[in-house]
Amino acid sequence: MADVQQRRKWYHIKWFSDDDTKEERRLILKLDLLIVPYAFLAYWTKYIDQANINNAYVSGVQTDLNLHGNELVQLQTMYTLGAVLGQIPFAYLFTKFPMSWLIPFLDIAWGIFTLLQYRVTSYSELAAYRFLVGWFEAAFFPGMHYIFGAWYRGDEIARRGGVFYVGLTLGTLTASLIQAGASSRLDGVNGLAGWRWMYIICAIITIPIGILGYFILPGTPDKPNKLILKDRDIEGAQNRLKRAGHGIAGTFKWKTLIDILRNWKFWAFLWLDIFFWNACYNTNAGGYLLWLKSLDRYPTSKVNELNAIAPALGIFYTLFICFASDLVLGPAWAITVAHTWNIVGLIILVVWKVPESSLWFAFATTYSSVAMSSVLYGWMNSELRYSPIARAVVLVTTTVIAQSTTIWTPLLVFKTVEGPRFTKGYSFVLANAICLILTAHLIRYFTTREGKRRNSEIEGQGSVGSGEDAQDPEAVNYTVHPK
Repeated sequence: MADVQQRRKWYHIKWFSDDDTKEERRLILKLDLLIVPYAFLAYWTKYIDQANINNAYVSGVQTDLNLHGNELVQLQTMYTLGAVLGQIPFAYLFTKFPMSWLIPFLDIAWGIFTLLQYRVTSYSELAAYRFLVGWFEAAFFPGMHYIFGAWYRGDEIARRGGVFYVGLTLGTLTASLIQAGASSRLDGVNGLAGWRWMYIICAIITIPIGILGYFILPGTPDKPNKLILKDRDIEGAQNRLKRAGHGIAGTFKWKTLIDILRNWKFWAFLWLDIFFWNACYNTNAGGYLLWLKSLDRYPTSKVNELNAIAPALGIFYTLFICFASDLVLGPAWAITVAHTWNIVGLIILVVWKVPESSLWFAFATTYSSVAMSSVLYGWMNSELRYSPIARAVVLVTTTVIAQSTTIWTPLLVFKTVEGPRFTKGYSFVLANAICLILTAHLIRYFTTREGKRRNSEIEGQGSVGSGEDAQDPEAVNYTVHPK
């Protein structure tokens, strides 16, 4: 017989598993202190450098470069195009080169091209730099989730990923505050407009954090950074992960790709990811900034300060959803909670002709849409824990395909000339949010059924589950113990 240990009540939750030894807990804490702060800082700078185009647009770029029509959404699309194309090689490179070298290199490179944006004199030059920033930022997000999946079990990823993902909301918030400060204090200094100073400041923040990564990012168990990890740390991590059914090393083979394409989970998570990327595009469209500007009530610095409200609330949304997923809800219900709140705001934005206070509320819900990102990618990591190759291929492939859909959809539904209302855009995002919730529960149903079937087979054989059979695919804290 097998005794199934279900997810604990929230008030019984401990940071460490009961099965972790004292040495393993020290190792986990060490990894937490190395991976999570760097992931947070680097993602923070990534989103400063990604989101600052919207702040720059309302702070002088539009007039200084004589932008018109839909050129803002086209600049956003150039970034996305770079971000999609730049990811493709990394499904192979993640398992070939140390992640402790790859990720910091990318960080420094996008910092350099962020800096170069301060000198732009035309739309085409800015578009080229936006493409290159996107190219070098491309692999950071799936790369960090690959690292999380390399060191942590499925029931440990989401809350750590949640802290990492706070970097997104804090980065957007910080970009607004940096631009507000640059507009009010640096505009005209040394003959440079405030928005040009913003790019200089962003680069000064980004590049040192990239350099820091070489010294604190631990890499992966098969290609560790031995500057900071001892042999006993690496051996302890590998043993701990093997007990949970994680694969440690492997090389890319075409057969692996074929096996992945035959697995229904790949296609299910691909659709889930597509719906996710399109259900959160309201965070990138610039609708809130354009609406604030359209009120014709606030100076530029105040517009940028007010733009920080929504991402500031996003910090709370992200931590709440990610911790709740690991400790209480599980991924499907965490996704449901996040996007139910998103749907409430989207309905108001679609209707639009409501009291102004309702629009303030609706824009305040925006960042709930991205709060479950680490839940989704943690779910993928957990399902694919048996193979680092499968994790690399699926994390990159799903992100590439899903993000690529946001290259063309904004051009159709978020045209700059239709802002700030974006009726088509918000309706499109609303439909994707609904599909996201439904797809999450379909995956939950089939993975739970599959897990129960496997556990029944184990019980019938009178043996203890190991490897992929050791955990239920939905409730990642679901283990099989012999009686």
